[in-house]
Amino acid sequence: MKVTRVQYTVRADFVEENKKNIDAVMREVRAQNNPDVRYAVYVHDDGKTFMHLALHNSADAERLPTSLDAFRHFQSRLKEHLEIAPKVEKFALVASSSPIF
Repeated sequence: MKVTRVQYTVRADFVEENKKNIDAVMREVRAQNNPDVRYAVYVHDDGKTFMHLALHNSADAERLPTSLDAFRHFQSRLKEHLEIAPKVEKFALVASSSPIF
C-alpha cells in the first residue's frame, strides 16, 4: 500500500471555495466506489493549511483521484490562490493497528 500526503496553504479569501472544490472531488471519489482508495482532507488550526491524505492499494487506485474532472477543476483553481505551494510526500505502510483495506 502507498500513501500520498499533500500539504499547502491557500489565501484566506479562497478557503471556502477550496472546501467546496474538495467536497466535489470527494463526491466523485465516493461515486467511483473503489475499495482500493481511501482519501481524506484535513485543515490545520490556522484554517487555511490543507492536508490531503490518500491511501492506495493498487496502481489503478493511485491514479483515481487525479483522473477525475472535479479534481482537475480543484487543481486549476488552487494554483491561482496559493500562499504556500503544495508539498507532496509519498510513503509505504510499515504497520497498522487495524485493517486499512
